[in-house]
Amino acid sequence: MRTRTIAGIVALLLLQGCSTAPRFEKNFGASVRANLAAQTVDPRAAANTNPASGIDGPAARAAHERYQRSFVHPGGEGSAPLLNTLGSGK
Repeated sequence: MRTRTIAGIVALLLLQGCSTAPRFEKNFGASVRANLAAQTVDPRAAANTNPASGIDGPAARAAHERYQRSFVHPGGEGSAPLLNTLGSGK
């Protein structure tokens, strides 16, 4: 009888340390979620169905084409050499 009581107490003490959800897991990932939320300017922006305003279609197309051409001719037409724009002395 005494052996069973001691074995029961030992078993309870051993099981007391076991837990399915330790205290540190309760808030696991909270800092990551807080940092992501802090980086979001407007969380409701994805629900906005209004088109962007401020530029008309032809102007947007011209700006996009100018941007694409800038990769073909990086300096642009009539631009000064890079060293002269940095003040190399000539």
